[in-house]
Amino acid sequence: MAQGYRPDRVGDQIRQELSEILSRGEVHDPGIGFITLTRVKVTPDLQLARVYYTSLGDPNARKETARALTRATGFFRRQIGSRLQLRRVPELEFRFDESIAHQDRIEQILRDIHEADAQRAAESESPASDDGSRIPDRESRIPNPSTNDDRDRG
Repeated sequence: MAQGYRPDRVGDQIRQELSEILSRGEVHDPGIGFITLTRVKVTPDLQLARVYYTSLGDPNARKETARALTRATGFFRRQIGSRLQLRRVPELEFRFDESIAHQDRIEQILRDIHEADAQRAAESESPASDDGSRIPDRESRIPNPSTNDDRDRG
């Protein structure tokens, strides 16, 4: 039987409670730096919750944050169990959210494309010099048959 929206609702509640725990400083592990919980996906049977997060810093700091979150998983589960009315508290699995980095990369590519288009437009609008180096457009090289005077005299 389908669970409907319950896994989504439970995921939202878990994310909210974890955010409160982290923002109030209830976790005393110095390895957990400044992190942002982006989303929580709960399996339909409510047995596993994947917690996606982002953090500031280089890859070494990211690894340290992942280890600290793994160490604090038991504490997080106990806190969630005491705050939420669930028959069984889901296992917590912390994963670094790569989607933010992908979004930044896509935005950078789009910015580069727009800049290149603007640069091309500016170059095409600049007046050409009269030294004869300008290549005529295709339309100016092909004679227009409708303007031929020989046909009109007929």
